[in-house]
Amino acid sequence: LKGNHDLWFSTKTKVDRFLAENGFDSIQILFNNYYPFGTFGICGTRGWINETGGPDPQNQKIVLREAGRLERSLQQAAEAEKEPLVFLHYPPVSRRGDCDEIVEVLKRYHVKRVYYGHLHDKSHQNAVTGDYNGIFYTLVSCDFTKFHPIKVAELNNI
Repeated sequence: LKGNHDLWFSTKTKVDRFLAENGFDSIQILFNNYYPFGTFGICGTRGWINETGGPDPQNQKIVLREAGRLERSLQQAAEAEKEPLVFLHYPPVSRRGDCDEIVEVLKRYHVKRVYYGHLHDKSHQNAVTGDYNGIFYTLVSCDFTKFHPIKVAELNNI
């Protein structure tokens, strides 16, 4: 899925075309969609910055767009009767505050597990990991994991 430094990512269609033209057949872009994986539905979106006191009007528009994208992804998984595993670039919760619009969507679809990144260096101290209000959050940013991939399948007994 798209992160805040992915300026090369213009549209999913263009990225999918590039991947196909260059023989990258083991990569799929998560953007306004979901992917089935066994009994699970891989869902997610970029998300947006948590702001203490709520987002300013300019960021509110982006937050609502991202919450809508997450909801579409979760709807597709629900229609396919798949348990959602959610991936977000930005953390939906932190010790500094929650992105209420994103968290509301997670709760509405009874999401149990969320994986997120974005946090670097000292910002790890604000990370929420483990159970938080009934959802299990895992920080998977590269520098936090010391560039060791997290095997999500093993965490979920897949």
